[in-house]
Amino acid sequence: MQILHIINSLHIGGAEKLLVDSIPIYKQKGTDVDLLLLNGDETPFFKQLKDKNITIYNLTKKNIKKIYNPLLIFFIIPYLKKYDIIHVHLFPALYWVALAKWLSRSNTKLIFTEHSTNNRRITKKGIWQVLDRFIYKQYYRIVTITSEVNVIIKAHLSDKSNKLKVINSGIDITQYINATGYGTNNKDLKTLIQISSFREAKDQPTVIRALQFLPKNVVLQLVGNGVTLKQCEKLVNDLSLSNRVSFLGIRTDIPKLLKSADITILSSNYEGLSLSSIEAMASGKPFVASDVPGLRDIVQGAGLLFKKGNEKDLAEKIMSLLNDEELYKKVAQQCFERAKKYDINTMVDKYIELYNEINR
Repeated sequence: MQILHIINSLHIGGAEKLLVDSIPIYKQKGTDVDLLLLNGDETPFFKQLKDKNITIYNLTKKNIKKIYNPLLIFFIIPYLKKYDIIHVHLFPALYWVALAKWLSRSNTKLIFTEHSTNNRRITKKGIWQVLDRFIYKQYYRIVTITSEVNVIIKAHLSDKSNKLKVINSGIDITQYINATGYGTNNKDLKTLIQISSFREAKDQPTVIRALQFLPKNVVLQLVGNGVTLKQCEKLVNDLSLSNRVSFLGIRTDIPKLLKSADITILSSNYEGLSLSSIEAMASGKPFVASDVPGLRDIVQGAGLLFKKGNEKDLAEKIMSLLNDEELYKKVAQQCFERAKKYDINTMVDKYIELYNEINR
């Protein structure tokens, strides 16, 4: 049985990180898995997989906008003939692979993993809903990463079949358990860290504004890149916080950075199943997150939740941890125990079971 995963690119993102971590594990477990990228820019994630001798096909390079070119449909068609199962992630790969199957009348079975609770096609309804129903119909199975996502997609598609299946995403817990942090010469500093791309779904501005209500020895590290980065840099300058906020860009040493921080944060407008939140909790540090779908289910009863977009509430949650050593230790331990439920090996085993089921 040969499996091909298809995704837009290996630029920084949760779904991309999931593939980088999981594809080698599929190989270790005896499942033959390759990867096709609509855009094959040699990012840090790309290099990580390439170093592990994973077969990677590239349809384009140099310009990420090329992933929206419908001509990619015709470049995808030949791959449908080579693999037993095609496993697709993210939009527009979702559309291009479905249309390639429809045009070629291929018998290859398609799986799509829905990674988010929110996208513009769902919120706009109308023609997008009609198109989505046609596109999703080309897929043999649709995997949702939480029960909450499952409910949303089922309602969007008015799906009454058994096509949808929940498989929680996971992380390689051992990377975070075994990591060692970077040393610091200033023990008075308290470091907050958020690791996420800079885009509409994320809400770094709330964390930046929260610094105004925190002592001056509290500093913030923001890891990632994206379209809202410049906006966040301007906000830092406008609030005269340049000496307290560090923009670290794209990093591959995430476990070490998390271990080095005092408190981990994810301020977001919405999530699917946030791998970065699970990574943060696995680091053994207390985790504070927005009270939004996709985070609430993971964090509630383990880390602390603050009101979305409310910097004062966030600052209060941070201070409660910094001022109460027992609470700090309790929340850190609860987060660690919660993270252990999302081991990537469990996720891979469930996908292999699904592959075997539909390839009979």
